[in-house]
Amino acid sequence: MDGNVLFALALTLFAGLATGIGSLLALVTKRTNTKFLSLALGFSAGVMIYVSMIEIFVKAKDALVNELGSSQGYWLTVIGFFSGIFLIALIDKLLPKSTNPHEVKAVEDMDKQPTNDEHSKLMRMGLFTALAIGIHNFPEGIATFVSALQDPNLGIAIAIAVAIHNVPEGIAVAVPIYYATGDRKKAFKWSFLSGLAEPVGAIFAFLILMPFLNDIMFGMIFAGVAGIMVFISLDELLPAAQRYDEAHLSIYGVVGGMAVMALSLLLIA
Repeated sequence: MDGNVLFALALTLFAGLATGIGSLLALVTKRTNTKFLSLALGFSAGVMIYVSMIEIFVKAKDALVNELGSSQGYWLTVIGFFSGIFLIALIDKLLPKSTNPHEVKAVEDMDKQPTNDEHSKLMRMGLFTALAIGIHNFPEGIATFVSALQDPNLGIAIAIAVAIHNVPEGIAVAVPIYYATGDRKKAFKWSFLSGLAEPVGAIFAFLILMPFLNDIMFGMIFAGVAGIMVFISLDELLPAAQRYDEAHLSIYGVVGGMAVMALSLLLIA
């Protein structure tokens, strides 16, 4: 295993472990801080949408257009993008989950003899988010690993971008699970495990895909990851953020997430 492979694996591990940082940040806040929850979920959605549409989709298109020409390359980028959406939507449809907790507007209410149903709703939201993040972190890990092998500078940029949005993703997993159980270790565990899918994806790429990797596969992977991230943002993170919203905090979180992501990409360009 040469130095480039080890460097690519290390970048992917760094990006994945950022979910644990997010969960630690979440668990030092007050249990009743719904403003924090709304901002964090909105921030996560903003980061994911911006990096998907502005960075990852564009890089996927560039790779495919360079290999296949303008028309066919663009078509395959769009097909890959919507294939990613279809994949995570299908998983969403097949996975059993309870009704989202529309009624839980203030976490303080949970201290007043919360029902098992309320706990179950929050717990399932957190676990589904962890699973969904783990699922999309797997191809993200492949993409980070492949990009770092092809261009170390591109790999660093993508790893940093992924790590930034993994921090609020860790928050998005840890907070509802902690609210539901009151167990900090359990909240951290699920958040941490969702991030480990990233290096698992890199190991899969190294062991299985590496002999077949080319610019076309690279572009398709990137396009699919962009679709998965956009779907999770629109279907899970934003609706959850708005359920806890106070004075449009979730939208401010979205804008803040986009601004942080834009600044980070400008600084490493």
